[in-house]
Amino acid sequence: MPEPLPQQWPVPSTPQPIVVVGAGSIVRDAHLPVYRRLGFPVAGIFDLNIEAAKALAVRFGLDRVFTSLEEAAATDGVVFDLAVPPGAIQGIVSKLPPGAGVLIQKPLGNDFEDAKRIVAICRERGLRAASNFQLRFSPDMLALKAAIDRGDLGDVLDVEVRVVVHTPWEYWAFLKTAPRLEVLMHSIHYIDLVRRLLGDPAGVYCKGLRNPLTPEFADARTTMILDYPGVRCSILANHSHRFGPEKQRSQIKVEGTKGAMIATMGVNLDYPHGKPDELLFAPEGGPWEAIPLRGSWFLEAFEGPMSNLQRFVSGEDSALVSPVSDALRTMAVVEACYASSIAGGLPLPSEE
Repeated sequence: MPEPLPQQWPVPSTPQPIVVVGAGSIVRDAHLPVYRRLGFPVAGIFDLNIEAAKALAVRFGLDRVFTSLEEAAATDGVVFDLAVPPGAIQGIVSKLPPGAGVLIQKPLGNDFEDAKRIVAICRERGLRAASNFQLRFSPDMLALKAAIDRGDLGDVLDVEVRVVVHTPWEYWAFLKTAPRLEVLMHSIHYIDLVRRLLGDPAGVYCKGLRNPLTPEFADARTTMILDYPGVRCSILANHSHRFGPEKQRSQIKVEGTKGAMIATMGVNLDYPHGKPDELLFAPEGGPWEAIPLRGSWFLEAFEGPMSNLQRFVSGEDSALVSPVSDALRTMAVVEACYASSIAGGLPLPSEE
């Protein structure tokens, strides 16, 4: 590469205290470890499961466990971090103080209609609201976006996401009852990232299937094509690969007229422990070279969304990278994927 690529979002000069709503695995494994590492103060935590909130407060040295959402929302001079199931978001944002800064875990509700209602509430209450699409902020994806923007790859011709892994869906108990799974809860990250790189697609083609070996979960295997003029764009996700780690894949490949990059997302290869991310670049004709990374999706990507929100609230950043209005467009693509999957492919023409 001719010049170094950015891999980190700037942190706020004076971080505001954070009120965390939710005490599940993502808060335990990602949010609170990152906030502690960055020195972001946490004012307290609330969860309907008070014992879970108390356990995290002890583990991370938090001073306060709120006994109700209303008590948490009444805290002054804070930003809010919502890490709750999608069906709970609407009720929570409607109780946050007007004008508050809030980071909302993806997805933005259970479906597109739910997402529209959440965005409307955020607008009505003047919330400075961002969606926590942290893959946009991972070191390799920040570098990939910068390489595309400065022309290192030339005109983008091909974007391919390939995820062939064994995902322990049982890690998230609430997913057993969810009518939508793979696209809404996982591949939404890749849809959102592709939108970040290429903008909105003109349309989608999608087929999602259950796995008969895990009948309690909804769609676990998905193939998607996103329709962009002149760009072949596909997202393939098979979370049911049970044949050892040797042939697992978790990567995004972008090819252009001048060069190509391949980013490996290591967390999918051994969730939640993960393997290191990798980023490769090749000019036309090769050879491939590895670009050193400062970290991975888990955990470094979780630095960016809260940093950007806090910097936007304080005026250090002029815009949110992933405002809820933009997350709504990602939810529109998700909705189109499910509609396409139900509609099925075109029937073959008759021989008569």
